[in-house]
Amino acid sequence: MNEAQIYERLTEIFRDIFDDDSISVTPELSANDVDGWDSLTHIRLMLTVEKAFKIKFSTSEIGGLKDVSDMVTLIKART
Repeated sequence: MNEAQIYERLTEIFRDIFDDDSISVTPELSANDVDGWDSLTHIRLMLTVEKAFKIKFSTSEIGGLKDVSDMVTLIKART
């Protein structure tokens, strides 16, 4: 799976989780940029990402994510 495909799938996931079809998933996107991205939503987001890509993240990996580019790097390493 290439980076463009990962971003495409993440866009679908983000739009579904945050119920906002205008979200544009970019490498710089972070929790500060999305209304409603709180700790509970972050857990739901990460579980959905894990399920969609059939991977598992460790707690420390999830805690270390600063933006979407970090998430994409982890996904690429696991797929």
